[in-house]
Amino acid sequence: MQISETLVAAIRREFPHFRIVPKRHDLLSQVLDRLLRIITFGSQNQFMASYHTVIGNTLYVPDAWERTSDVDRAIVLRHERVHLRQRRRHGFLLFAFLYLVPIFPIGLAYGRARLEWEAYAETLLATAELKGLAAANDVALREKIIERFTGGDYGWMWPFRHQIERWYEQTLSDLAEHDSAPRGLDRTNIEDDE
Repeated sequence: MQISETLVAAIRREFPHFRIVPKRHDLLSQVLDRLLRIITFGSQNQFMASYHTVIGNTLYVPDAWERTSDVDRAIVLRHERVHLRQRRRHGFLLFAFLYLVPIFPIGLAYGRARLEWEAYAETLLATAELKGLAAANDVALREKIIERFTGGDYGWMWPFRHQIERWYEQTLSDLAEHDSAPRGLDRTNIEDDE
């Protein structure tokens, strides 16, 4: 069984109503795509093609999901599982409020940034475990994640690049310190690691 399939099964044990839905024919995804294009002045124009979105117990995926490698799908699933757990911890309404409102929905979204810091820390951990620490240290990955925080894709949620860079470096430093786990470690079997 593939790593991503094992992880989907683990997520379904934790969240029994979890499902994966392609964005292409989903009306909610199409509406969100148009709304995001408007409020980001066209900066978020890859929502349907490149972004994975959890709402409730549903992971909405772009067309590229089926062509994505098993390991990369597992990394995405681990990131999105963090959001599922955040929603459970805070409740749907508070989670949605934190993600969408404080301090400002666009330009300084501290709530969204805090939630994404936790999820992207898991992305880096999963990358290090499944691809190796060098992959987590990759310059292209670093820039992609920093741009998610400082750029228009997430509505310029935290425009303080130096702070994001410090967070990123600290997260990598923490991973390097705890790099005693064997390469390829898959935490999908740890169902209740929170």
